[in-house]
Amino acid sequence: MDLEFSGMDLEFSGEIWEWRGPAPYYFITVPDEESLDIRAVSGAVTYGWGMIPVRVRIGDTEWATSLWPKDGRYVVPLKGAVRKAEGLHEGDTVTVRLATSDPRG
Repeated sequence: MDLEFSGMDLEFSGEIWEWRGPAPYYFITVPDEESLDIRAVSGAVTYGWGMIPVRVRIGDTEWATSLWPKDGRYVVPLKGAVRKAEGLHEGDTVTVRLATSDPRG
């Protein structure tokens, strides 16, 4: 199934990293240029707290999530089911395709 793009369409590569809090979370940081592009439309697509709803595709796996603001950029949370389906691990570099979504549906 192809992504249905209702907003900004971006593709970039990034390295998977782990945040070790009370539970491990994995993320991919959106590069500077793409983060600036997202920030430019953030007022129209955020649902609050700087969170940006998106559709994401890595390999053959697609899912809905929200970008989190972090250190002037955004990060893509990487679900365990996605890591398992695509055989991904911390330190892997992956190509990410994402589209912003309208938070109102």
